[in-house]
Amino acid sequence: MRIAAIALNTFREAVRDRILYSILAFALLLIGASAVLASLSIGQEGRIVKDLGLASISLFGTFIAIFLGIGLVFKEIERRTIYAIIAKPIHRFQFLLGKYIGLVLTLLVTVGAMVLLVVVLAWAIDGHWTPGLLAAAALDFVALMIVTAAALLFSTFSTPTLSAIFALGTFLIGRLSGDLKIFADQFAGLGLRLIANGIYLVLPDLSRFQMGAQIVNGLPFDSAQIAGTLLYGLAYILMLLSLAIGIFQRRDFK
Repeated sequence: MRIAAIALNTFREAVRDRILYSILAFALLLIGASAVLASLSIGQEGRIVKDLGLASISLFGTFIAIFLGIGLVFKEIERRTIYAIIAKPIHRFQFLLGKYIGLVLTLLVTVGAMVLLVVVLAWAIDGHWTPGLLAAAALDFVALMIVTAAALLFSTFSTPTLSAIFALGTFLIGRLSGDLKIFADQFAGLGLRLIANGIYLVLPDLSRFQMGAQIVNGLPFDSAQIAGTLLYGLAYILMLLSLAIGIFQRRDFK
């Protein structure tokens, strides 16, 4: 109940944040504009809408996750409300989990609105339902949950500016880590291969969550692979949350 109360309060605070609506409005505008751009292409209208739509969901969802996630702990410290919270019979892990769940709920609502618009536009252009879009959006959402957990982790020991830099760096490297590993294995020397493999093992491989190309091109996808990717994402989220809780438990607010 305590975690649910903190999550609900975090959700209410997040939906009042103006930056959330600014990012969401821009994302919906860009997704809507993809239909106009699609009209300039002959025979590729649906593909352009799906491609730009999924890319917009990933990009702007990441912005929301980072810019809201980096302030989850810092705002409580800045307002000094953290002292009143930790003085109550609330464990610190309950506080962090509630904050994380609240932000995930916020992401679910905003990403859901973007996904709905993409699905409707694709249906209107293609004239048929594309269920694979939901699978691609679901994997994107798990990747956003990883970025959110990373932003929460950095916010437990750093300032919002540094947390944003670290979280954005995690996202960028995570999207490129799979390609960097392949490139290093084929062309780099032993030292660079070891570094690339170390980065690949430590940072999340967010590239495996990107199924947009398969969906857009109508290629079949393996359900077992999707299940494995989801398990990988959930395991990584649990690891990041465990690290965040461990750091937060040891932090002295006196």
